Amino acid sequence: MNPFSSGTRLRDMIRAIRACKTAAEERAVVRKECAAIRAAINENDNDYRHRNLAKLMFIHMLGYPTHFGQMECLKLIASPGFPEKRIGYLGLMLLLDERQEVLMLVTNSLKQDLNHTNQYIVGLALCALGNICSAEMARDLAPEVERLLQFRDPNIRKKAALCSIRIIKKVPDLAENFINPATSLLREKHHGVLITGVQLCTDLCKISTEALEHIRKKCTDGLVRTLKDLANSPYSPEYDIAGITDPFLHIRLLKLLRVLGEGNADASDTMNDILAQVATKTESNKVAGNAILYECVQTIMSIEDNGGLRVLAINILGRFLSNRDNNIRYVALNMLMKAVTADAQAVQRHRATIIECVKDSDASIQKRALELVYVLVNETNVKPLAKELIDYLEVSDLDFRGDLTAKICSIVAKYSPEKIWYIDQMLKVLSQAGNFVKDEVWYALIVVITNASELHGYTVRALYRAFQMSAEQETLVRVTVWCIGEYGDMLVNNVGMLDIEDPITVTEFDAVDVVEIAIKRHASDLTTKSMALVALLKLSSRFPSCSERIKEIIVQFKGSFVLELQQRAIEFNSIIAKHQNIRSTLVERMPVLDEATSIGRRAGSLPGAASTPTAPSFNLPNGTAKPVAPLVDLLDLSSDDAPAPSSSSGGDILQDLLGVDLSPASQQSVAGQASKSGNDVLLDLLSIGSPSVESSSSTVDILSSNSSNKAPVSSLDGLSSLSLSTKTTSNAAPMMDLLDGFAPIPPTENNGPVYPSVTAFESSSLRLTFNFSKQPGNPQTTVIQATFMNLSSNTYTDFVFQAAVPKFLQLHLDPASSNTLPANGSITQSLKITNSQHGKKSLVMRIRIAYKINGKDTLEEGQVNNFPRGL
Repeated sequence: MNPFSSGTRLRDMIRAIRACKTAAEERAVVRKECAAIRAAINENDNDYRHRNLAKLMFIHMLGYPTHFGQMECLKLIASPGFPEKRIGYLGLMLLLDERQEVLMLVTNSLKQDLNHTNQYIVGLALCALGNICSAEMARDLAPEVERLLQFRDPNIRKKAALCSIRIIKKVPDLAENFINPATSLLREKHHGVLITGVQLCTDLCKISTEALEHIRKKCTDGLVRTLKDLANSPYSPEYDIAGITDPFLHIRLLKLLRVLGEGNADASDTMNDILAQVATKTESNKVAGNAILYECVQTIMSIEDNGGLRVLAINILGRFLSNRDNNIRYVALNMLMKAVTADAQAVQRHRATIIECVKDSDASIQKRALELVYVLVNETNVKPLAKELIDYLEVSDLDFRGDLTAKICSIVAKYSPEKIWYIDQMLKVLSQAGNFVKDEVWYALIVVITNASELHGYTVRALYRAFQMSAEQETLVRVTVWCIGEYGDMLVNNVGMLDIEDPITVTEFDAVDVVEIAIKRHASDLTTKSMALVALLKLSSRFPSCSERIKEIIVQFKGSFVLELQQRAIEFNSIIAKHQNIRSTLVERMPVLDEATSIGRRAGSLPGAASTPTAPSFNLPNGTAKPVAPLVDLLDLSSDDAPAPSSSSGGDILQDLLGVDLSPASQQSVAGQASKSGNDVLLDLLSIGSPSVESSSSTVDILSSNSSNKAPVSSLDGLSSLSLSTKTTSNAAPMMDLLDGFAPIPPTENNGPVYPSVTAFESSSLRLTFNFSKQPGNPQTTVIQATFMNLSSNTYTDFVFQAAVPKFLQLHLDPASSNTLPANGSITQSLKITNSQHGKKSLVMRIRIAYKINGKDTLEEGQVNNFPRGL
């Protein structure tokens, strides 16, 4: 006998498949068995049809195609015997779903079986309908199911209720037909029927407003009585789980009461007493009891306000936080997050327990607890909470330290009662987790320091002490170097000594030692070393006795392989050696930075909210970033150390950006007798000779400013017809300082006439949209909000936008909201254009957009001619 004939038993086939040692052997066995089943189907073998279908279901569960056996299911369903129907319906539920067109053929068989005299066949039909019912089948068979909700056998009523849930979800319009039969099930004594009836009513309430009002009005009192009887029922072996009678029915009743009480004060009052009883009497030392308590808390927090009940619910969640089970603690933290909005004071009582959860070993509990602590912080408790978190910061896991540091910094900045406390806490964070502190955080710290003039001496001394203990924390080193550069004389002379300070003796050489250590640290990055060079230049003026030593340190970087450091060293050395008469003016202290503007930026309300370097990063030939424009571009320093610029490349850069002919002949005819020095200054301003894609940031900063150095540029008539701009900076702060990007930017009022937005540029990977507004009383000026939309799934880094306009237009650009454009995300940038020929000439602009995709430079260029009329 063929071992794979249609008469092979199911267990023999399973044994043969499990004996296979490789996937190929298994496929061969299945292939032979499927061939035998196909042969039996072709021969219309009635005797073994049920056995073949059983084998097909096992093959289907192994993942092999079994579509050829679908019609066999229908034949078995049409058979008169119960065993054949049972296999047929089981195959129907496994091998078909509601998307199969062949399913429509079984509707008539289902209708007949729903009206069958054998209740077990009726149960089979209800199970199948509840699993695979489509919208069409629901409309056809809904009357039969509705009738079966009053069937004499409780098992049929239970299955009919579950099948009704499927029907009303597929066809919500049928919900009104099931309202009365469903409410009648709520009076059942059989728990199986009752629990399905409660679930049917819950789904009806969610689907139909009419059903919700009817059940709320007619059934709330009855449900409360049922829950009360259940909670007070004596021991019942049939339904008992861990000493609790039918916790599943408990939970279903609580969920239905939650739906009925939400938004209705009368229904909420009706259920208050029973909810309090369940919350107080249910034991919490078993999983079943905790499940009921959790649902009870959710119901209490969802129904209309009752202060006493809410406090009781939050206390239950507080007990959950002390449970050893991580899952219970996690759901408690989730619920407390929602409860804070309802009763923050009650949640505050469990603050100590929540803080302990922050220190939990489970990462998910740590993060949820930290989010909850962040919500709980206010002006009255910020000091103890911040102390707890900072103390834990030192011993926290490295994986969690980044999130913890970010939350601490945000809490301290948002709720700081006084500047000295803010500075103290930030120094503790920098000392313990400075490498996890984001750029905008230490930027903001420096802004606060500049505004606290009475604390300058205290701060620089505190930083000096912290540096001796934690010199490996990068952001601490940066802030220390910056403050010593600004307030080094206060450090040496003990200016502004406070009562809480211990005396400290620091010489000028000690202060220079700190900066030298920072600049020579192997771990220091380019930003830190650049800041250290600036600090050395400032100290050379503040400490004349150390001037030669400082010059020696700076000279060491004249041969640096990093062009940014090399250029700074050459320029700063020239200032120290040849420009002592202007050095003290150049290195004056930073003016007070606008604290409100900085806070707005960090909150995202002003451009520049994202974490970016102090200026846009540009690619340099040696792969390093250039965060700031060099100072000496502004100075005509005829130093032999400076490399001579190439004039040819300068014309190429301007030609690429502006689309004008700047060949030597053309320049001569347009510019006339432009002086050689003027050309040199222009080429120096444009950083000619750099092979990077973008022009240096100094180009646009200077050309868009009102400094006197614009004169040599304007003398070139051909070039003065165009105004080039990418990013403007405030002249209030010395350009040399790395933090001049924090100079205040006056906000613009966008409440003028409304103009339609335009798509200024679009490619396969990027879309640029302009939104326009006018300033009141100034029709010549147009404020443009540029939105850059990333159309790809790649993240764009080092994003730089440049623009050029004709002579009759003046262009001012604010910094972009970020120099990183996330995948399918967007960033914004504000532009302001003044049209001196308003009403006579229309706006026109050439644009260039440069960015990196996975480290590869990309350049987009275009011209905007579709500005709305009237601008």
